[in-house]
Amino acid sequence: MLFVAFGALVLVPLLTGLNPNVALFTAGLGTLIFQIITKGKVPIFLASSFAFIAPIIYGVKTWGIPGTLCGLVAAGIIYILLSFLVRWQGDAIIKRVLPPVVTGPVIMVIGLILAPVAVQMTMGKSGDIAVFPQTQSMIVGLCSLGVTVLVSILGRGMLKLIPILCGIVVGYILSLFFGFVDFSPVTNAAWFSVPEFTFPEWNPEAIFYIVPIAIAPAIEHFGDVMAISEVEEKDYLKEPGIKNTMLGDGVATCVACLLGGPPNTTYSEVTGAVALTKVFNPGIMTWASIAAILLAFVGKLGGLLRTIPMPVMGGIMLLLFGAIMVVGLNTLVKSQENLMEARNLSIVSLILIFGIGGMSISAGQFHLQGIGLAGILGVLLNLFLPMPPKSEGE
Repeated sequence: MLFVAFGALVLVPLLTGLNPNVALFTAGLGTLIFQIITKGKVPIFLASSFAFIAPIIYGVKTWGIPGTLCGLVAAGIIYILLSFLVRWQGDAIIKRVLPPVVTGPVIMVIGLILAPVAVQMTMGKSGDIAVFPQTQSMIVGLCSLGVTVLVSILGRGMLKLIPILCGIVVGYILSLFFGFVDFSPVTNAAWFSVPEFTFPEWNPEAIFYIVPIAIAPAIEHFGDVMAISEVEEKDYLKEPGIKNTMLGDGVATCVACLLGGPPNTTYSEVTGAVALTKVFNPGIMTWASIAAILLAFVGKLGGLLRTIPMPVMGGIMLLLFGAIMVVGLNTLVKSQENLMEARNLSIVSLILIFGIGGMSISAGQFHLQGIGLAGILGVLLNLFLPMPPKSEGE
């Protein structure tokens, strides 16, 4: 289970500047916390969330890692508050406040905002600076992408569940051939060391920027719990209940970000592994969590992960960020809402344009833009725009 989750788990810290050993530790610890809160009933593994890649990258550049972590902890608190809202009002309240016409386009914005980052990295660039030769970088990046796509389509059994890992391995081998790999992080790292934990610093600006982004993975959490329910043919939405699974996710995210790790989320790759192996015992996730925590203390592993060249990760990101956008699009399609109806058209179009266009609002130290602004705008429009009058016979 850990092997299936490993590629995506470590990719987020590598892309955002966080420590991969800390991410391993917080994924393991977060999963254990989730199991305690859900009484060990759900075979789910929690690890790094892709939804927060864009805000973490922006936050690290703007406020540094400690300031960004403050906003990420606040996002975990939002999960916790949503879990209490569900406990008070029932599951339906989430769907009323966060319907598909809001969550779908917000998820799309997350993927589309990240697109230029993926393209730049595939071309071997960091901003306007060429770190690697462009032609060779694109060979490495596009080969990594091609292998990831082919394995996800043609792979069988366990192989189909690790397309990211396969793409990284092939891209890494090509990078060795082109001389892109610098092994100094491995040689300088100790075999065994305590992960380099980083602690948050109070930053209200980061909180206002990151908190609205929590609405997208909160809705994805529903989908993941429903998926594992269908796989095992048990209704986990009722027992232990979405109120407890979301609480577990929220507490796990808060603890992870308090230690310098990325926010946690339920991993659909692991749900796929559960479906493939028919191993429904949640105790397996306990052992996977313990293994992740132990690996976090292997300094050489973190050093090796840091040697993965930029074009390799860029190639993988081309698919991942596109996939995030498609998840949002699919959310809209499955809702079967009439997007040409004036109310829905206004909500979806404004979320997309405000988010992708870079609209920003500032007042003193308060600053809101991008995904955060798009998320808040969507929630407010959904709450305050009047519903269309029903036609006769409805």
